[in-house]
Amino acid sequence: MGVKDCLAAIPRQWKFPKAILYLFGIELLIEIAALALYGIAQPDLYRTRLWQEGSVHGWNSNPNVIIYAYANYKPISTPLPWSQFITDFNVVISVLALFILLCKGIMYICKIFHPLISLIIHAILIALFAVSTHAQVAPDMLDPDHPQPGAPWYITRSCGDPVRESLRGYCQQAKASFAVTIILLFVFAVYTLLSFASLLGPICSRRFSKGGKSSDDDDAEAQSLQQRPWEMAQVNPPPTPGTTGGLKSPMTPRTTAFNTLSGQMGRGGKVKGKGKGKEKATAVRPDGRLPLRHHISMGDETYRGPNGS
Repeated sequence: MGVKDCLAAIPRQWKFPKAILYLFGIELLIEIAALALYGIAQPDLYRTRLWQEGSVHGWNSNPNVIIYAYANYKPISTPLPWSQFITDFNVVISVLALFILLCKGIMYICKIFHPLISLIIHAILIALFAVSTHAQVAPDMLDPDHPQPGAPWYITRSCGDPVRESLRGYCQQAKASFAVTIILLFVFAVYTLLSFASLLGPICSRRFSKGGKSSDDDDAEAQSLQQRPWEMAQVNPPPTPGTTGGLKSPMTPRTTAFNTLSGQMGRGGKVKGKGKGKEKATAVRPDGRLPLRHHISMGDETYRGPNGS
């Protein structure tokens, strides 16, 4: 099977087209919210403030540790939940996801948004948002006296007391950012499942017929039929009438009439015609006239008559 045959065998129709349209609408709303939340948090609206608030209550490390390490020229890495990387990364993937959504809508209208393309696109998006989710819930073990083995406190704890009132709104925004990340990850997973269903459904239906035979068995049977000689090719056709080994010419009314006119039924005589040193035996009708076939053949006898005159 060539490359063209393999590409032609890939299903191009969605098994649940209405579900794809609903997902487009849900994804659009969630991505607009995600882009707004990620954009508000950039570059550092509340990240360091929440980090500092957690250190006050002993929930995580102190951001001043980074300053002390830089002042003493000590290598140190900022924990992922409090790093600038995750803030910028979230903005980039939200913009990319929204752009891809617009492209997906145009491709769907043009009927070129096939399940295989969807599978590849959403697999990439799942990987990107999985990295974002991992970074948002990464541990903070920078301070051994105040370790944070799990997700940051604004995810695992309430935004009420003992959090300062001025930071409660920022705490809720951070929670919402993490929530839209999880929702988008779930939406992309649903896209992937629908793509798998649309790809595997026609393939399985072609592979297994109603009787339980697979398509490979059907292909083998078709190939054996092509190699088997046709039965009609082995049957000898009947011989043509009037040929050697065939039937005698059938006696039809037309043949009887011509034979009667030609005198071949025992009622006519024979006359000798002249023709270039050879004698021709010509049947003559009882009334002395030439038969009809001599008139049709336009021979010499037609004009000279039976006696050559």
